[in-house]
Amino acid sequence: MTDEQARTAELVRQSLSPETAATFRDRLEAQADWLRSAIEDGRMDNADFAVGLELEAYAIADGDTTDPRLARLPEAVFEEPAANKELGLHNVEINTEPTLLGEAGLAAQADEIRERTAATRAAATAHDREIVLDAMWTLPPREGAVDYLSATTDRDGVVFADNMRQYPRYVAIDNDAIRHAGGEIPFSVPGVEATFPSILFESLATSIQPHLQIPSAADFPAYYNTAIRTLGPVLALSTNSPFLPAGFYDTADPAAVVDETPHELRIEVFEQSVNQTDHAKVRVPGDIETATDVVDRVLDDDPYAPFLREWVADGDRETLADRLWEFDHKRGTYWRWLRCVVGGDHIDADNDTHSLRIEYRPIPTQPTVTDIVGLQALVVGAIRGLVDADHPIQSLPWEDAEASFYAATADGIDAELHWVTADGERTTDSDAIFGELFEYARHGLSISGVSSDAIDDYLDPIDARVSAGATPSGWKKQQVRQRLADGDDLTAAIEGMQREYIQRSRKDDAFVDWL
Repeated sequence: MTDEQARTAELVRQSLSPETAATFRDRLEAQADWLRSAIEDGRMDNADFAVGLELEAYAIADGDTTDPRLARLPEAVFEEPAANKELGLHNVEINTEPTLLGEAGLAAQADEIRERTAATRAAATAHDREIVLDAMWTLPPREGAVDYLSATTDRDGVVFADNMRQYPRYVAIDNDAIRHAGGEIPFSVPGVEATFPSILFESLATSIQPHLQIPSAADFPAYYNTAIRTLGPVLALSTNSPFLPAGFYDTADPAAVVDETPHELRIEVFEQSVNQTDHAKVRVPGDIETATDVVDRVLDDDPYAPFLREWVADGDRETLADRLWEFDHKRGTYWRWLRCVVGGDHIDADNDTHSLRIEYRPIPTQPTVTDIVGLQALVVGAIRGLVDADHPIQSLPWEDAEASFYAATADGIDAELHWVTADGERTTDSDAIFGELFEYARHGLSISGVSSDAIDDYLDPIDARVSAGATPSGWKKQQVRQRLADGDDLTAAIEGMQREYIQRSRKDDAFVDWL
């Protein structure tokens, strides 16, 4: 065991001790008190709406383009400033700097997503790797998907997942989840019954996460509760992970797998990997009445692996992030499909580091940058526009919003969704729902100063999915279904589909070009 591994093992043991839990709780409560006060007296207010994005992807080895396989990313790739490390050794995250919501701000977001993705891809290519924009990998590494995700080493009673970034925080969360699960974590979806010795199987999936800064804490609940009611329709338009690596499936009926598998397995993977405490940590959040409710939700959430700042950082707590370090650690394990982030990056004199923003978390990574940019614009525009127009969507019962979300997970664009129209009528008519989603997204972008031509450029590639009745997950299902009909077994069908996906993702501007 190396010195670094020994230090990590010791921090994990400290993290799981009763003494740390008590100290962590005391600091959380003090930081939560400060946050409530700061929200109530306007210190988290800003002048403008602002936007940002997190984009996750995975790597394959590109040395043999006829048989690409999942691959670990060398450390040298992360010398590229655009590339950030994520949970798995095969993962990469790309973030944008926040910009004001407007014509120039959205254009800057789009340019930065393209430029940083291109720079990360170039850095990976230099080391015989290719970055894939996709929501779930299905081309396993040479040792096989199950072995790769299950490889662990016990070091003095602490479990280290061999293919996980062995940061103390990750290892501590993993060990706490394993402890709550009783030693192994079960996973069950159509055609698959498995157990894992680590939460690393969460790294099967990748996502994009648009952020929207809300200027006023007083208005924050209206935007947050509205966003909850858009989760189902937005996910229905973006599903992209219907299959696991074929080695997971144990079935004599591959056609049934295609028919029964959810359109968005990423939801199942994330929920089942870390929902090991008494109360599910990954789920649709409840409505809030005041902005301070988001503080209380984090404070009351079941804890995972409490951590103290002095274990990983030196010096005084000079910045807001330093002063809220333990609270931010706890918020990092508050894995709702929508959550609030307190604090942020300086944008200008009127939009500083004290802010409240919505982190929109259910969207799977899309096939192209154009699709990613379009969904970011759809999300921030719809939330902004629905609230500005005083649309009655907030009157939709929360239970119906939750049902829409999980219906979209199962059935994609064909899901039974729930909505309240601008006239106040309840509907499950998808045409009406998607029609209003885009109408109010256009309104939200327009009142933010985005020109009609730019709005069309952003939204048309996503709106075209509605006209075609197609999403990436549906395309994947149809590809596998056709390959099975042509005589492939399930492994050949899934892997053939994935190779075709990667080729099209490389060369086409948007998913609609595939149709």
